[in-house]
Amino acid sequence: MSSPFPTTPSITLFDPLAQFLGAGDGEFHYTFDDVVRLSGHACPTVAGAFLMVIHAMDALYGEEMPVRGGVQVSLSGAVDQGVNGPISQVFTLLTGATDENGFHGLAGQFARDHLMEFHSAADGVFTFTRTDNGQSVQVRYDASSIMPNPEMAVLMKQALQPGCDTTVRQQFSDLWRDRVIRILQDGGQETVTVQAV
Repeated sequence: MSSPFPTTPSITLFDPLAQFLGAGDGEFHYTFDDVVRLSGHACPTVAGAFLMVIHAMDALYGEEMPVRGGVQVSLSGAVDQGVNGPISQVFTLLTGATDENGFHGLAGQFARDHLMEFHSAADGVFTFTRTDNGQSVQVRYDASSIMPNPEMAVLMKQALQPGCDTTVRQQFSDLWRDRVIRILQDGGQETVTVQAV
């Protein structure tokens, strides 16, 4: 079954822990489908988290292959604030960074726990910092420039009603998916900003 979402943009990272423990050559390639499988859904928020990681890693590593587990991530606001939960899960999938519940490492190497933190200022800024050289970037995401179809809000209300006609639900899901696709096709050019710290 083909994916309803584009296969680009995508990101390939090298994970030294994966290589050390025999998971092939340690290179992992991720598309938006991987994010959808993790999240159980597709939406502008998880699409934005995906794009933010791609742009942050590009800014931090340039022509080098990004290192999974080699970046500390700081999120704006508390873990249970707004959409930080889904965003942090996508960040963990792609970067390997986790809070206290992550991998504690082997003989002081490969630790992933405490590479993610949530700070009190809910300013919409996400900070990515390389652990090897301290280089850091701040990333913001704003999808307001890629507007939803004006019919979507009304259709969503109808689609959430018990016994709603399947045609209405299909119309809503098509329009919802269309916006996510447009966000992905833009690739973060209009929605993601990156600034060196």
